[in-house]
Amino acid sequence: MNITLQGKTILVTGAAGFIGASLVRRLCQTSGAACIIGLDNLNDYYDVRLKEHRLQGLSRYPAFRFLQGDIADKALVMQAFDTYQPQVVVNLAAQAGVRYSITHPDAYMDANLTGFFNVLEACRHAADGGAGGVAHLVYASSSSVYGAGAKLPYAVEDQADQPVSLYAATKKANELMAHAYAKLYDIPATGLRFFTVYGPAGRPDMAYFRFTEHLRAGKPIQLYNYGNCQRDFTYVDDIVEGLVRVMQKPPDRRPGADGLPVPPYALYNIGNSHPETLTDFVDILQQELVRAGVLPADHDPATCKELLPMQPGDVPVTYADTRPLERDFGFRPSTSLREGLRRFAEWYRGYYCC
Repeated sequence: MNITLQGKTILVTGAAGFIGASLVRRLCQTSGAACIIGLDNLNDYYDVRLKEHRLQGLSRYPAFRFLQGDIADKALVMQAFDTYQPQVVVNLAAQAGVRYSITHPDAYMDANLTGFFNVLEACRHAADGGAGGVAHLVYASSSSVYGAGAKLPYAVEDQADQPVSLYAATKKANELMAHAYAKLYDIPATGLRFFTVYGPAGRPDMAYFRFTEHLRAGKPIQLYNYGNCQRDFTYVDDIVEGLVRVMQKPPDRRPGADGLPVPPYALYNIGNSHPETLTDFVDILQQELVRAGVLPADHDPATCKELLPMQPGDVPVTYADTRPLERDFGFRPSTSLREGLRRFAEWYRGYYCC
């Protein structure tokens, strides 16, 4: 059964993050929600000023309320649920990054496992005492869960139990945890496997951001797997469009033969379904940075690449099968890489160069 977001209280964790802030802005502009609660710990994994910049843009919306806190703090999460009683929850808070998980595993245990467990527990107890409870929990997974599987494109039905990074392992664990809570406590839950999200005000640890900084500094861009890696780059507005559509269509609740609910649980890929090589990506990025005035007009693209072997935790290709998303929601990401990088380059110039 579809639900409307009109008049609802919506909780978005990771609200100062790249995707979270983009989603909150969209909800404030179009959803008619009564209240949108943003929760974020504003950690220093990357420049906090960028997170503050995103929040500043959200502060003008009367429906938005911001809470600074960590989802790994169970008391804080439970208090947020008790105070605001959200009917829709979108969990985007997580410790991101494949390579960072190799050197800082504790951060992933805290945010991705303990933090997500706290959100699930809060959703479970939101129906205590006859309260209305949570109509839909939507949470972020990742294309990283597929590991180095040979079958392309990646489909949600494919085996995904051989992660090549701790980050991927925690995201797969999130899917299993949500499934268990859907089964045991009848909590409608939908997981979304995001594929290489990019766009304006994105994460500085992402490749396109680091490439831009290196190009401006005259440093070579490091391309692993000798530039032959392919990524299914997905523009952030397409991710947000998918999120908003999914939020309004929770999986159906129905009883099972064992007397417990058939898990009201679903899982989808959100990707552009068109993988691009890193060499092509870098070529387009440089062209758009020159066009936007971030790089000089006489920039020489032939001198900037350093080709290196594959690095630990990485995979050669990501490629999303999005047919289930299109079937159930009538939506397929479609923003071209050039259009998306053009918008990023224009934003970058305005934020960093002027």
